[in-house]
Amino acid sequence: MAVHSKHPASAPPAPPVREKTGHLMLRGWCIFVMFMALSGTAWVHAFGEPIAAAITIAGGVLSVILWIVVRPPFQWRRLPWFVVAFVALATLSLLWSAWPQTTALTLLLLWITTIQALFVGSVLTWRELVRAAASALKWVMALSLLFEVWVAVFVQAPLLPGFVVGQADDPIEYWSRNNLFDGERLQGIMGNANLLAPVALLAIIVFGIRIALRAPRRTLLWGWIGLSAFLFFRASSATAYVAAAGVVVVLATVLLMRRARRPHERTKYYVAYAVVGIGGLAALFLLRDAIFTALGRSADLTGREEIWEAVLARAAERPWFGWGYATPWAPWDPAFDGWIIDHGQTVLQAHNMWVDIRMQLGIVGVVATALVYLAFVWRSWFFAVDRPRWDLRADRPYSPITLLPTLVGAIVLVQGLAESTPLLLWGWMFVVMLGAKIKQSPHVGEGPAEQTLAIERGEPTKQAP
Repeated sequence: MAVHSKHPASAPPAPPVREKTGHLMLRGWCIFVMFMALSGTAWVHAFGEPIAAAITIAGGVLSVILWIVVRPPFQWRRLPWFVVAFVALATLSLLWSAWPQTTALTLLLLWITTIQALFVGSVLTWRELVRAAASALKWVMALSLLFEVWVAVFVQAPLLPGFVVGQADDPIEYWSRNNLFDGERLQGIMGNANLLAPVALLAIIVFGIRIALRAPRRTLLWGWIGLSAFLFFRASSATAYVAAAGVVVVLATVLLMRRARRPHERTKYYVAYAVVGIGGLAALFLLRDAIFTALGRSADLTGREEIWEAVLARAAERPWFGWGYATPWAPWDPAFDGWIIDHGQTVLQAHNMWVDIRMQLGIVGVVATALVYLAFVWRSWFFAVDRPRWDLRADRPYSPITLLPTLVGAIVLVQGLAESTPLLLWGWMFVVMLGAKIKQSPHVGEGPAEQTLAIERGEPTKQAP
C-alpha cells in the first residue's frame, strides 16, 4: 500500500528568482552612462559646457565608487593593455605638450570615458550589456525624433544651443535646423547629422541582435529599427553610408565563416573578403568624384582634405611624439582658436582620427592607436567566427551577441577615416568596453566574469581569485 511521504525529495515550490533592486539600479546607471556617451554633444548644447563637464566628472566619480562597492568579478591581469598603453602615452604628453591646459582637460575626458567603459563591462554580463545598450539607444533615437518634432511643430524656426531662437551667421551653428518637414538633413539631439547617423546605424545593429536573441516584445523592436532607419536616412551622412556598406560586408563574411567545417575552408572566404575590401577601397578612391556627387557631397569630403593638409603640416614639425594630446581641440586655446576655419567656425578636430593622432602624439601615437584597434578587431573577429568551446564539445550554437563587437569595429574604423569621434565619446567607450569584455568573458554566459548569468538574476556571486 502506497504511503504518502512527509519528506519529499524535491524542493518545495518557490517563486522565480528576481533581480535585486540594487542590481536593477546598477543596470539603470549603466544605461545612463551609455546614454551620456551616445548622446555626445547634446549635453553641451542643452546645458552649456560647465554643466556638461560637471555631469561628466560626477558620473565618472560615481562609477568609481560603485565599482569599489559592488566589487564585480574582474581579472585585472586581463586588462586591455594596449588601451592602457595609449592612455599612458596620452598622459605622458603633458610633459611636452604645446597646449598643456587643453591636454589636461581632454585627458580628464579620456580617463573618465575609459573608466566608464571598463566599469560597465565589468558589472554587466554580455546579455545585460546588449540589453542596456539597446535601452540607451532607444532614449537617443526617441529623444532625437521628439526634439525635431518639437522644433518643427512648436518652435517653427531653427534653434541655437541653449534653446535660443535666433539667426546664426552660418547653419552649422544651429542645434536644429528645423528640417523635419522639408526633407533636409536631421541632426537629432546631437546637433550634428554626422554624429546622429552612425549612432542610428549602431541602433539598427543592436536592435537586430536583440531580435535574434528572441527578446520579449520583438514587434516593438522592429518599430525601433524602423525609427533608427528613418533617422539614419534623414541624417544623410556619406561616411555613415560607407560604414553601413562595411557592416554588410563584415556581417556576410562572418556568416560565411561560420559555415566552414574545417579551418582550411575559411581560406577562400578570407581571400574573397580581402578582394572585396581592397577592391571597395580602391573603387571608393578612384570613383570618389562620382560617388560623393551622387551622395550630395564634394569629392574632398566637404573640405576635409584642406584640413588634413594643415594638420599634417603642423605634425611634420614634431614627427615622433607630436604636440600633445588634445581630443577634441579646445576652441578657446590660442593654438586652435582661428587656426582652421570652416563655415566661419573654429574646427575642433582633424576629421580623421589617424591624422589627428599623428599631430597630437606623433608616429609613436599612431602606432599605439593602431595596436589598440588591431587588438580589438582581432579579438572581436574570432569572437564572432569561432564556435564557443571550452571543453571537448564542439557543437555549441553561436550567439548573436558575438556579432556586436566586430560590427562596431566596422563602424568606428570607417568613421575614423572622416571623423575623429572614434577617439572619444561612444566610439572610444564601445571599443574599450567590448574589447575588455571579450578578454574578461570570451564565452557568452560562461566563465568567472559571467558567473553563469548569476549577476543578472540577482544571485550572489563568487569573487574572482
